[in-house]
Amino acid sequence: MWSSKKQGAPVATPKQGAPVAPAPTTKARGDAAEDAALMHLQRQGLRLVQRNFKTPGRGGGEIDLIMREPDGTLVFIEVRQRASQRQGGAGASITGLKQRRIVFAARHFLLRFGSEPPCRFDVVLIDGGRGQIDWLRAAFDAS
Repeated sequence: MWSSKKQGAPVATPKQGAPVAPAPTTKARGDAAEDAALMHLQRQGLRLVQRNFKTPGRGGGEIDLIMREPDGTLVFIEVRQRASQRQGGAGASITGLKQRRIVFAARHFLLRFGSEPPCRFDVVLIDGGRGQIDWLRAAFDAS
């Protein structure tokens, strides 16, 4: 069935009583972005160590993906997706506070190692509109 708006553009409307699919939640969109980033990084030769590592307690940090390069480098990865470039897009959403929380979580994760392996902090940006993946190696450091 078609209905029209005041300006005359035809708009499809669901039949009465037909189920309407709910819009994906922010969590579902984030999980899908992490899945896409994980597959992309695995194709580049990285191996998954842990996903969604969280520090205990409030005010801690979370790391979306922890992966290992073939040379042994441990890579802490933040995945960001934005539907548009308004307000700077996905990259602009990784503030100094977010970086400090990721570094805090990484330090907590590294406590399990006897000696600290070589590490770096990467960011994977996903353009929600086009699905383009940009992998920024060494996007920030722990200082």
